[in-house]
Amino acid sequence: MNISIIIPVYNEEAHIGKLVVYLIENSGNLVIEIIVADGGSTDNTIALARKAGALAVISPVKGRSSQMNYGASLATGAILYFVHADTFPPKNYTRDILEAVAEGYSLGRYRTRFLPTKKLLRINEWFTRFDLFICMGGDQTLFIKKELFESLGGFNSDMKLMEEYDFCARARVRGKYKIMNDAALVSARKFEKNTWLQVQMANYKVVRLYKKGAPQQTLVETYRRMLK
Repeated sequence: MNISIIIPVYNEEAHIGKLVVYLIENSGNLVIEIIVADGGSTDNTIALARKAGALAVISPVKGRSSQMNYGASLATGAILYFVHADTFPPKNYTRDILEAVAEGYSLGRYRTRFLPTKKLLRINEWFTRFDLFICMGGDQTLFIKKELFESLGGFNSDMKLMEEYDFCARARVRGKYKIMNDAALVSARKFEKNTWLQVQMANYKVVRLYKKGAPQQTLVETYRRMLK
């Protein structure tokens, strides 16, 4: 089975080239394409993605959910693998994904390891081994069978936040979900401008609002107000 990688981006020139090269070098010839779905970057993201070997396209609609859906619509692989621009999966990612699918899993993710790591971030890292709602975000990357993705109608394009949590919750009703033992390397850049406590409080507040059915605009405004 072939894998199509989809990377939603916006002004990620500092990361995208290195990520695409890394994914290709460790693909084991099992990745049929890397689709970079751009939301209208004003820097050199698209040029650097293409230079590195990706198919870089501009999404008709800006927003991570819309960009991921657009990238998925162009994908030809039987397995879709969604990766954030500042996240590096383990070198053995293709083997792990195909083994999971062979075991009967339809979707899944890795654990998290932050770079650079700090003592408090190790708490976050440790909890990602568990099947918790808060760990169903895109930082851990996400693989899913294309047929399952399409049957669910993809990500909810009306959502600006929590779209990956919403999608995983829906997908798990129909498919078996795996938490893989290894960890994806995630940039800790969010913690460079905010304290550990600020990020935890913002995440907690947004999740609570989401579960109470708050409008997307309220979630976005709350997140922006609480974090730099």
